[in-house]
Amino acid sequence: MFLPFWDPTMILLIPAMILAAYAQAKVNSTYAKYSEVPSASGKTGLQIAQAILIANGLSDIRVEPGQGFLSDHYDPIQKRIQLSPQNYEDSSVAAVSVAAHECGHAIQHAQGYVPLNMRTAIFPMANIGSNLAWIFIIAGFIFANRLSVFGVGLLDIGIFLFTFSVLFQLITLPVEFDASRRAIVQLNQLGLVAPEEQQGAKKVLDAAALTYVAAAAAAVLQLIRLLLIRDRR
Repeated sequence: MFLPFWDPTMILLIPAMILAAYAQAKVNSTYAKYSEVPSASGKTGLQIAQAILIANGLSDIRVEPGQGFLSDHYDPIQKRIQLSPQNYEDSSVAAVSVAAHECGHAIQHAQGYVPLNMRTAIFPMANIGSNLAWIFIIAGFIFANRLSVFGVGLLDIGIFLFTFSVLFQLITLPVEFDASRRAIVQLNQLGLVAPEEQQGAKKVLDAAALTYVAAAAAAVLQLIRLLLIRDRR
């Protein structure tokens, strides 16, 4: 085969593609549903985040409005939480849940949560790997075994670089699940959600977590596929 994209091993990616489509639909529908449900506290995502940060002695972390739909994230380098415009301004159950989740990451960082530290450490290589891996992989297929770098085939280099992206996705799973767990604990302990809202908050966070599961599954299956192609060649 001339390119890795057209190969019988492509069938390995079908389950991941189905899971990814389901996860995206699930997060969109769940978020849309609970973004229409107002939180009993009446607090916006910004206010929820500030309340959790202050309660955990993290008043030095900034909470800022970000850009884009569900672009919410915590930046451990800049020590800031960016909430997407709707979650920053709204007081819905969805906005409250997402804001609390990002605070969960800030708490992880403050407490030296090992998987988060590992993810932060591996991010540069994962970023390089995701950008360069396929260049080497495609070049490896085009030139077969005729070109190498220090005796290492281009395909092998590409697979090696891609492995960092896979590791990043796998390490992300415990980081995200733990942040959601911390979010629920904080919302309950600080009385930021009513008892009847807790189930909705958990559904929002569980739906978001499923997208990370789908991404990890796709990365692992892609790596297996590449290794199978490599061995066959």
